[in-house]
Amino acid sequence: MTPILAPALSGFLLGGSLILAIGAQNAFLLRQGLLRQHVFILCLICAGSDAALIALGTAGLGRLIAQSPLLLDVVTLGGAVFLAVYAALALKRAVHPGALKAAGEGGGSLKAAIATCLAFTFLNPHVYLDTVLLVGGLSAAHQGAARLAFAGGAMAASFVWFFGLGYGARLLQPLFARPSAWRVLDLIIALVMAALSLSLVARFVAGHG
Repeated sequence: MTPILAPALSGFLLGGSLILAIGAQNAFLLRQGLLRQHVFILCLICAGSDAALIALGTAGLGRLIAQSPLLLDVVTLGGAVFLAVYAALALKRAVHPGALKAAGEGGGSLKAAIATCLAFTFLNPHVYLDTVLLVGGLSAAHQGAARLAFAGGAMAASFVWFFGLGYGARLLQPLFARPSAWRVLDLIIALVMAALSLSLVARFVAGHG
């Protein structure tokens, strides 16, 4: 294995392992993929945002963020509120057939979808922990071209995952032809969002206890 391929593969595996978990961003993109609404631009935003944050992390921004407790507190509380609101909206879709039908038929604007996608990306403290701090910190073990290869591998994992998730969701379309499947999905999304919101609140409380 060449000196460049090894760190690139290492970065790819690390990046992939960090984004495989079901989270707010993944759940939102999955739903948009099933609805076939603005899939390409949303996949590009998710992957591009990850790539930008990884680049900043490998450039040393991770150390600066780690030294700013106030910034972390603001992002944590803001993310908790946003996730709680979206959990309530997902629960409403699951409970009320009218809201579910409207969501299933599409009609969401591109502007609203982009705003929601950006909020899920940048109001989530975990994205900074994963991309900026963790990937950025581990990249310090490499130097020069190897460090760039490590970062490039992590970025590639984001592009493969998000585009695979967004367009791969169409394979589940026959299952989601039934209204009950949409209700189950929205209920799962509501539970995931609520759990993430509570975890952020718990993190904030623990950090100030």
